[in-house]
Amino acid sequence: MQVTGIHLLSGTPRFSNVRAIALASSGDTEGAWRATLTGDIKTALQGVAGSFALGLTTVDGPTILAVDRFAVRSLCYRQVKGQLLFSSRADELVDEDNDIDPQAIFDYLYFHVIPSPRTIFKDVYRLPPGHFAVFENGRLAVAPYWIPTFEERGTGTSFHDLKTEFQAILQSAVNRELDEDKPACFLSGGTDSSTVAGMAALASGKTVHTYSIGFDAQGYDEMEFARIAAKHFKTEHHEYYVTPADLVRDIPRVAAYYDQPFGNSSALPAYCCAKVARSDGVRKLLAGDGGDELFGGNSRYAKQKLFAWYGHVPGFLQKSIVEPLLSTSAADAFALTRKARSYVEQARVPMPDRLQMYNLMTRLGPSEVLSPHLLSQINVARPLELQRLVWDAASDCSQLNRELAFDWRFTLGETDLPKVMGATGLAGLNVGFPMLDDDLLAFSLALPPSYKLKGFRLRWFFKEALRGFLPDAIIAKKKQGFGLPFGVWANGNPALKALATDSLHRLAKRGVVRVEFIQRLLSQRMAEHPGYYGEMVWILMMLEQWLQAKAPRFNLRT
Repeated sequence: MQVTGIHLLSGTPRFSNVRAIALASSGDTEGAWRATLTGDIKTALQGVAGSFALGLTTVDGPTILAVDRFAVRSLCYRQVKGQLLFSSRADELVDEDNDIDPQAIFDYLYFHVIPSPRTIFKDVYRLPPGHFAVFENGRLAVAPYWIPTFEERGTGTSFHDLKTEFQAILQSAVNRELDEDKPACFLSGGTDSSTVAGMAALASGKTVHTYSIGFDAQGYDEMEFARIAAKHFKTEHHEYYVTPADLVRDIPRVAAYYDQPFGNSSALPAYCCAKVARSDGVRKLLAGDGGDELFGGNSRYAKQKLFAWYGHVPGFLQKSIVEPLLSTSAADAFALTRKARSYVEQARVPMPDRLQMYNLMTRLGPSEVLSPHLLSQINVARPLELQRLVWDAASDCSQLNRELAFDWRFTLGETDLPKVMGATGLAGLNVGFPMLDDDLLAFSLALPPSYKLKGFRLRWFFKEALRGFLPDAIIAKKKQGFGLPFGVWANGNPALKALATDSLHRLAKRGVVRVEFIQRLLSQRMAEHPGYYGEMVWILMMLEQWLQAKAPRFNLRT
């Protein structure tokens, strides 16, 4: 098969084909892809590492689209009059006839992002992580070329050998992503960003520039830990404290930059951090995203392990003793039995449905939040159907590893990576994710599950393998990240409150949400629980801000 031209080529692919490696080394990335895609497309793509998005047309053959395993690079497509159009952005594929997809609006309110393959626009789609598409003779076929396969080797390999292998892979991964002129990285003070900062200093032999964001709000600031890591690794440290005024200024700008509504509130502080780095002359920042998801660092992994224990209780005991006892009115009288009943209620729900029991949209109720205009045009079960498909794709492995694979799609591919890519892109920077290096991924796939979650100790191996390299305070701290105190600030800052209030009322006028819900949310619930309900205000506000910039005439009432 002869390739005539590359229509879209982005990222930093790493090839395994000998000829492709030579061509890429000489700067001919297009030629490297040509040399790679000479046989079976699916097999060829399995041999390409790194981040990439690819769109190409072949002589008398198909058009090929592909994205990397985590979809660090995005690729959207649309079929028009027998032709396939594609771009890195969904909003570049629309015209005046393209409508907003009501189902995508519900998906956004459910996930706070719009997961692939859907986009906000009808008939415009996005390739999911690890997928490719072939367009030939007017027909499009989309399929995965990579599905996580866990080896789950035993614990026979010595810890020392695994530690040595892991540290070497980690240092190489960071070194591959570094800007040689001015090594720089985000630094939240968490395990991942601190590890990247330390490895960057080790790999480069230079003083690394680190950038941290703080918040003058109780319970949200972790600058203390960033300073510990910066001092330990002797970085040139830069700090910036985000204010409500920053949010008022940057919310419209950030919302409009994304090609579709994006509701992860950490995008704002990430953007502020990237702006500081850009003003210092930094061209590329390294981010620590991925460590928790590859090595078992999220608290929900331990929580789900606890729920899984209930499945080991014999069924006759569950049905005849435990559940009848906890369903009695007497069980309401004691905190312990109320807690036990909540445990059983959650444990009885299968995965991945259980993960959504505290979803904001699920808890509030679609009929309470959404207007009849939107409800009549959507399937409220669709998001969970997508999650079940992803959950079922990772089979023949432990529940923990299925949770990791699930998070690789929804936490990383659909949420965290687009957040950082958008924030740094808007600031004019490149970004690298060394924790998602393919060699580290392969190491994770083979690491015993008990090394990721040892009892209830999160990311046990990762922390123990870096003990002595990372400061003890960093290893012992709880994960926080660049959390944003939006709800607290919106209650107390008039300008920010006005922006949020105006945005939500405008959204209600479009027929997306119920006016009564907006009134109750702003006047009552935000005052009662600003942290919890502030998240709902945020995602509604960002949706409206995006609509104002990209689809100002959109209205479900007309």
